[in-house]
Amino acid sequence: MAAEQTAGDDAQREYEANASPFVERFAADLTEAGMQRMAARVFACLLASDDGALTSAELSERLQISPAAVSGAVRYLSQVRMVSRQRSPGSRREIYLLRQDVWFAAMTDREPLINRWTATLDSGVSSLGEDTPGGRRLQETTDFLRFLQGELQGILKRWNEQRAGTGGDTGAPDSTTNPAPSP
Repeated sequence: MAAEQTAGDDAQREYEANASPFVERFAADLTEAGMQRMAARVFACLLASDDGALTSAELSERLQISPAAVSGAVRYLSQVRMVSRQRSPGSRREIYLLRQDVWFAAMTDREPLINRWTATLDSGVSSLGEDTPGGRRLQETTDFLRFLQGELQGILKRWNEQRAGTGGDTGAPDSTTNPAPSP
């Protein structure tokens, strides 16, 4: 038991010396961009971990937060499909892990949201009128979002090509290395 405690203390000291400053800085950046603070800290901690996977107890210890805070953060990160939960066979402990290709998934998962926004904006343009100042602003926003959506598809295609080291990838995730996020 004492050896486990010493190993845990050593891991915590190493984490605090090496990863903690990065985790807190990146979490602050994510929070500034609109992510919930605890979720940002948990995500950054998972991102900096060796395996991209930690238990609730490990996250609590590394971040010096309560298990309830970890639970709330993981709930949010699961909803936005940035982390998943996994249970080892025969164990009651859950392991929280980064989703495969988390950034790719985060970007491609926005398409339904952008579609909903553009549909709402289109109805707003119709309601306000195309020639009103508000209608023109809404139309410009719609045009920008549609432009962004088209460009994002090209960016993701080029990213996959670069990662694969080929010039002919279709841009779709490879089902063996980039499984589609589960609902």
